[in-house]
Amino acid sequence: MPVVVDNDTPQWKNGLFGCFGDVGLCIFTFFLPCWTAGRNAEGVGKSCLIHSLLCLVPVLGWVCQSGVRREIREQRTIAGTCCNDYLVHIFCGCCALIQENQELQTPDDVAVVVAQPGKNVDRD
Repeated sequence: MPVVVDNDTPQWKNGLFGCFGDVGLCIFTFFLPCWTAGRNAEGVGKSCLIHSLLCLVPVLGWVCQSGVRREIREQRTIAGTCCNDYLVHIFCGCCALIQENQELQTPDDVAVVVAQPGKNVDRD
């Protein structure tokens, strides 16, 4: 049975293996993944230091990083599951950290209303 993807559902703006789009971030994350993990956690309002340190503990780090990934998905209404987030961090940890960091650096698609002089703008 084919899988149907709703085109209206927001997706990651950068693919999981699109990590070479920012070579500097890719190299930095390869050598210091704890730095990128901390920055990603900070991007969703969590402690940078705690998540940087937890990144060094294999199983606990994967759980925490998948939690940050879930929060990014929820903020951006990106489809996915907690199980998928966890598996991505186990098998493609560096690529996941880079994808999340790139997503946090990309601004949300926000509609901007420009008021013209002399016209009222309705605010609900």
